[in-house]
Amino acid sequence: MAAATTQSTQVQHLHPVTAELQQAPAVKARDPFWLGGAASCCAAFVSHPFDLAKVRLQTTQGASSQGMVGTMINVARHEGVFALYNGLSASLLRQGTYSTVRFGTYDLLKEKFAPKDGSKIPVSTMLLCGVLAGCIGGGFGNPADVVNIRMVNDGKLPMEKRRHYKHAFDGLFRIVKEEGPGQLMRGLGPNMNRAVLMTSSQLVSYDGFKRQLLATPWFHDNLATHFASSLLAGLVATTVCAPLDVLKTRIMNSSGASTSSTKMLFRIVKTEGPMALFKGWLPAFLRLGPHTIVTFIVLEQLKVVVHQRK
Repeated sequence: MAAATTQSTQVQHLHPVTAELQQAPAVKARDPFWLGGAASCCAAFVSHPFDLAKVRLQTTQGASSQGMVGTMINVARHEGVFALYNGLSASLLRQGTYSTVRFGTYDLLKEKFAPKDGSKIPVSTMLLCGVLAGCIGGGFGNPADVVNIRMVNDGKLPMEKRRHYKHAFDGLFRIVKEEGPGQLMRGLGPNMNRAVLMTSSQLVSYDGFKRQLLATPWFHDNLATHFASSLLAGLVATTVCAPLDVLKTRIMNSSGASTSSTKMLFRIVKTEGPMALFKGWLPAFLRLGPHTIVTFIVLEQLKVVVHQRK
């Protein structure tokens, strides 16, 4: 009888604790800071030839007689097929700095500003997180971006004007040695502005589209939803970022005295027309679309792998 009473008392003491644990919301494990950068580096292998075509179209003065496909064919014919991957090391370095910082910072800020009651984070708050993360990521990735644009555009220049960087780190070293360290921050303004627009449009729209699709009875948290959300996010990000992307490319590709983004903007509009600010939109989308899709699909799979090992 005494033993039964003691056992009943223990159950009474344990029951409230068990109930409290069952009612407590599950705490989502934090994603590693490097996850977005790793996914973006994987995507760079797919998107780099399109990035090369986009840069070469954006640096063309006046109307271009070649489109994206024509530019890629021309490069392969005159410079070799492997020339489509010129500057890949700089592209990987850029993703390793720029994308790592913007993805990681975005996730940290979302976690910090998320409602304490466990409700969904508002879109306005996600936009603020995207703006801040893009600004920081754009600054970190600027040196690699300068080298990347110069390397992918090098084959288009006359032989006497080519820079012939061996790889990304050779480009960084030579720019510092030959032009001064300040040149690594060339185009920082439009680059940070573009990074702000890219992060706030690409990451936030992906989260938003994914949330809306999952709210319907036809979509679940699987590959199809990740594909659809990332495709739509790539379309939004390409359109939003096109003008600043052209400005950034033109400024970073030039040498000598720095040109302000405002002067470059008026020069392009005056001499080439306002639609020149959307030059290379198709290759930009064909580059950013697959890049965004691969990035988020790989990112979602990396999250599964990382959290399964914990």
